[in-house]
Amino acid sequence: MSDSKEDKPVLGRKPLGIKRTVESGQVQQQFSHGRKNTVVVEVKRRRILGKPGEAGHAAPEPQADPTPAPAPAPAPQQPQARAPQPAPARPAPPQSLMSRQELQAKLLREAEEARMNALEEARRREDAQRIAATEEEKRRAEDNRVAAEAAEAEAARQAEESAKAAETAAQAPAAAPVEEAAPAATVSEEAPAAGEQKPAATNGASAVPPPRRFTPVAPVKRPEPAKPDRAKRGDDNRRQAGKLTVTRALADDDSARARSLAALKRAREKERRAHYSGGAQPREKQVRDVVVPESITVQELANRMAEKGADLVKALFKMGTAVTLNQPIDQDTAELLVEEFGHRIQRVSDADVEIGMEGEVDAPETLKPRAPVVTIMGHVDHGKTSLLDALRGTDVVAGESGGITQHIGAYQVTTKGGDVITFLDTPGHEAFSEMRARGANVTDIVILVVAADDGLMPQTIEAINHTKAAGVPMIVAINKVDKPEANPQKVRERLLEHEIVVEDMGGDVQDVQVSALKKTGLDELIEKILLQAEVMELTANPDRAAEGNVIEAQLDKGRGAVATVLVRKGTLKIGDTFVIGSESGKVRALINDKGQNVKAAGPSTPVEILGLSGVPMAGDQLTVVENEARAREVAAYRQEQATKKRTTAAPTSFEHMFSALNTKVIEYPVVVKGDVQGSVEAIVSSLNRISTDEIKVRILHSGVGAITESDVTLAAASRAPLIGFNVRPNAKARQLAEREKISLRYYDVIYDLLEEVRGEMAGQLAPERIETIVGRAEVLQVFPAGKKDKAAGLLVLDGIIRKGLAARLTRDDVIVSRTHIASLRRFKDDVSEVRAGMECGAVLQDTNDIKVGDTLELFEVEERARTL
Repeated sequence: MSDSKEDKPVLGRKPLGIKRTVESGQVQQQFSHGRKNTVVVEVKRRRILGKPGEAGHAAPEPQADPTPAPAPAPAPQQPQARAPQPAPARPAPPQSLMSRQELQAKLLREAEEARMNALEEARRREDAQRIAATEEEKRRAEDNRVAAEAAEAEAARQAEESAKAAETAAQAPAAAPVEEAAPAATVSEEAPAAGEQKPAATNGASAVPPPRRFTPVAPVKRPEPAKPDRAKRGDDNRRQAGKLTVTRALADDDSARARSLAALKRAREKERRAHYSGGAQPREKQVRDVVVPESITVQELANRMAEKGADLVKALFKMGTAVTLNQPIDQDTAELLVEEFGHRIQRVSDADVEIGMEGEVDAPETLKPRAPVVTIMGHVDHGKTSLLDALRGTDVVAGESGGITQHIGAYQVTTKGGDVITFLDTPGHEAFSEMRARGANVTDIVILVVAADDGLMPQTIEAINHTKAAGVPMIVAINKVDKPEANPQKVRERLLEHEIVVEDMGGDVQDVQVSALKKTGLDELIEKILLQAEVMELTANPDRAAEGNVIEAQLDKGRGAVATVLVRKGTLKIGDTFVIGSESGKVRALINDKGQNVKAAGPSTPVEILGLSGVPMAGDQLTVVENEARAREVAAYRQEQATKKRTTAAPTSFEHMFSALNTKVIEYPVVVKGDVQGSVEAIVSSLNRISTDEIKVRILHSGVGAITESDVTLAAASRAPLIGFNVRPNAKARQLAEREKISLRYYDVIYDLLEEVRGEMAGQLAPERIETIVGRAEVLQVFPAGKKDKAAGLLVLDGIIRKGLAARLTRDDVIVSRTHIASLRRFKDDVSEVRAGMECGAVLQDTNDIKVGDTLELFEVEERARTL
């Protein structure tokens, strides 16, 4: 090492800065053996930090100004000396090691605290003023009460003194000065009562003070806001002091950590609760009306009672019921809890949404006459639709498939006299029994159409029973009287079997002979309908919310769900919100029976309604409600009840369970889609009726509308045929059916549908085996035939024996074996058959257990296809 190393330790260029607080130098160290070491030494001066404007902050070194300080300046000149000092105070944040963001946050926090303090002070002043006003009002009321009591006492005292003065005057009339003194004393005592202050008497009576009239009231001391004692909250409060950081160590005492906004809010909230709670005074228990449904959880009940859930659980444990907060309890248990906690219970049920749906009874003065509703009923092909066409002047029957009515229709007819009659046309086929029942329930008069050449038929008798059950009057229309074989008198006689007595035979049932083809007797029929309606005095209130019944419902491709409704009460208008069964909606359009749009429909008017959320069931009741929320609530409740009824398993017994397990019933799955709800209902009921003990129909799905992809997918899952009644599939559904190889069957007449389904169901059953006994023979002797077989010598008792017939070998009437005749001989000759009374020899197939005395029974088996 050379001596030139002494010059190496150089710090280089000094760092830039306003003032340098570090000075560097070099010190050479001497070691033994002549070794040296140069050490760089830094001298760091102590930084003195102060507030802006303080002495020494702007000039930390006293050598900065060598000029001697002048004499102390007078007081007026002191502000002039400090005026220029705020300018150098600006770089204070960098000297206090506080960043611009921290300074900004500190200023914002201080401003927020100042604002919160100001708000708190204002709130406290308002509370103090309100308390002072309340105390002042109480003091005034107390002063008035005390003044009133003092006035009453003063009046009583004056009355007593007057009485004493009168007695004294009577006893000693000479004591006149005393009497004069008494009024004077009274006057002197009345003066203070009037609130006047008299000067003290100069005589000796001034030592006795006058009686005080008002009770002194202590002045109300307004509560002053508590000021925090900063002296007591010194350095010992570590929570308020916060952590010690470099910034806090180098900063002054004013930069101490302040309370956070959350702490201030908690303190304000605590004071507010303490103020409104009124101290430690016990609060009065509030008795509530608790609404309790049929089932409610413990936590929900606690919330409605404003009680703690743990208290309710404890009470239930005391009752012997171990429950949790989320466990439901019944209404009776909830009632015990509510009464135990001192509340009042209000029982409600889910069915309460139906309250008010039936409508109120109309007042007699609001009722007005309405048109009669007439239902035409009878057997199929007896001319019901033709008779209605003759009355309306239309040709509806021409558009019916197969010439029979398969829908229920509603029409209005205006007579020559201007009267309006509403007609309902019902199907006559046996499958449409539900339609006929609905028609009889919503009608006023029933016209029973009977063909004069056919007489009473099963559906005619059924219509009579529906009419009797509905309790409506009946008019018998004997149709087809223009035919040569017509016999109206025979029809009247057959009606007697069912207690229907016409007027010509002494009864009260009207009858009329008509011909729909020749249009004869129609005027007489209308006249009798109007006469019957006049006797019944049919009235309704048109100025109320509408009520009606669904006659038919369908799903139209362009219009959506459409329902044909017969209005019974009120007036149905466009825009009304209604409920039909489990469906709700708003009336978007009303279409009458002639296809015209109308704005309103009164009583006894059939209209088509557009705007339903779904296809309702035929026969459901329509009710107009006040708003859509109520409609959705009622519809949701009814839908829930229908789902619960459909999914609830019927009660069963052990015998039924075991019989179901042992019985093997073949199921025939099917998917049904139709054009209207009534037709689908009739098809489903008819398919269920053709089921037997061996095979039954299983309806996978039934609905209204065109065949869709979901229907095809459902049918493909069970490989079930898909039946379409007056409907067709869309393009995608048809392609999917072809790909899945699903059988699509289209029908427009219910006869064909039922016959083909019945044939398909019978084809899935095994053919029926029928045995026919051909002959009987007795074994007389047994011979060996070959190495293993045996031959039986037979005597034919009756019938014949043919080669190849099936036979049963019996011994003592017990079947030994079932076999066939393998060969048949008579006198060593092979024969095809042997008749009764003759002997023969026969070899039985697959059996050698033959003994003398056995009986051989021969029979033929015939297989026949099953029918339902």
